This record gives sequence, structure tokens and C-alpha cells, in this order.
Amino acid sequence: MRYISTILLCALIVIGPVSAQPTDSKRLHMRTRIRPFHNVDSWTEAHFDGTLDNHKTAIIITDMWDKHWCAGATNRVQQIADKMDPVLDQARRAGILIIHAPSGTMDFYAKTPGRLLAQNAPQSVPPDSASPEELKRQDVPLPIDDSDEGCDTPGDKPHDVWTREISTLVVAPGDIISDKGTEIYDVFKEHHIDTILYMGVHANMCILSRPFGVRQMSKWGFRCILVRDLTDAMYNPASRPFVSHAAGTELVIEHIERYWAPTVTSDDLLLGLKDGPPTTSSKLK
Repeated sequence: MRYISTILLCALIVIGPVSAQPTDSKRLHMRTRIRPFHNVDSWTEAHFDGTLDNHKTAIIITDMWDKHWCAGATNRVQQIADKMDPVLDQARRAGILIIHAPSGTMDFYAKTPGRLLAQNAPQSVPPDSASPEELKRQDVPLPIDDSDEGCDTPGDKPHDVWTREISTLVVAPGDIISDKGTEIYDVFKEHHIDTILYMGVHANMCILSRPFGVRQMSKWGFRCILVRDLTDAMYNPASRPFVSHAAGTELVIEHIERYWAPTVTSDDLLLGLKDGPPTTSSKLK
């Protein structure tokens, strides 16, 4: 288990001290959780600032599918996408690399420029790592019970329904498309990426557990940050701890802040990003 003093120290060192902001960087206000006393299981919200080097930063858009088998999840993804796309446009113009990662839909993107960029990146060898299942076993148990798959729409059952990323999100020239952890690792090494911003769904499942998720990328040495207002959880309020869906999502975010990564809001991310030339964007139809 990592302790927050180490997290704070590393964050201030590797993300950068606020007094030394390089060109094309921005100040980022992050939230985390600290455990002040080792022998007391009590956590406190804490905030700290660092700098983000735009050209060493990537955004991974996680599993923002066109449709989910759970109707409630589908509706919330659309709401998130409406807010997310302008953030991506601004980040893209500021020099941040955009990764579209709608798992299980790579056939839809076969031979598209973004897919080819991922497949043709120079191959590198990532450090040894555990499987997603083993990484999950190593984690502290989640504060919610998602063993029923977390759907809050009665009668909806898991089945394959997604075919692509939701069309609300623009795929622009230079964006990468991949759902493979090793491909994304290769792209990051090619572009000298050291920091990853996570957006998308779902925080308790795919954000943490995908081969490109927070657990794996943290183990590979990348600095991970969750954009907390552009994510959601698969949580059914009929399950433990019997709170609202929004409250369940917040509990998952707090878990990530305690054990894995600090978080930031999209408003703070946008604040101060340097504008570049307008992006020529195109939606895949």
C-alpha cells in the first residue's frame, strides 16, 4: 500500500514544482487523500499544485462507447461526451496527445489513420507486469459492491452491444486509436509521454483495470491523473453501501485518490491551456 506522503512528494517532483513552469506547460490544481496517522484508518481530502508539460501529456478516453448494455450507463455516457468533446479540442490544440480507447471495437477503425498510427509505432518492451486480474487482487477492496455488474436500470443484462466510440467525440488528425496496452505504451515511448489524464468510463472497472488503465500504466511508470467530472461508475444503489449512484461514483473516485492517482476537474484542466491553431477535425460516421 502506498502512503500519501510519498505520493505528494513524487507528484511535486515529477509533475514539476509550481515555481518552474516550462514552455507549453500549465499549473494544475489536484486533489488527493491523505492518511495523517499510520495507525488510524482515517483519510482527509488534500490539495496540491503541480505543472503539466502539455507535450509530455496524453489523454486516454476510456470505453466511451456508442451504446452500453445498461441504459442508465448509456445515458450518462452521452452526458459526459457532450462536456468532454470541447475539453478534448482545447487539449489537442494545446499539444496534448489524444488516445481514443473504445475497447473491443477496433474492427470499426481498421485502416483508419488513428488506428494505423498506433499499429505502426516503433515497438518497445514494457517492464514486466502482472495481469489485470492479479493487479486487481493486489488493490485494496473497492468501497462499493459492483458484483452485480453495477447497472441501475432494472432488467438490463450484460451483452455485447457497442460497436464504436460515441460519435459525439471527434477523432482529429494525429489522434491515436487503440485498446491495447502495449500499443499505447509504444505510442507513449515514441512521443515521450510521461503523464496520462484519464477520462471516460467506468472508474471502478475499465479506468482501473484495462490493459491501458491506471493500475497497469502506474506499474509501467507513468504518472496518472483522473479527470473526476468526466467519469462515471458502474454502481447499482440497490447494492452496498446503499447510496445514490452519484455518491457511489464519488466513493470510487475517493478510492482512486487514496491508492492510485490524484484527480482534477475539467474546468481546472482547461484553465490556462495555451491555444494553438484550430484543429481540423472529422467525425467518423
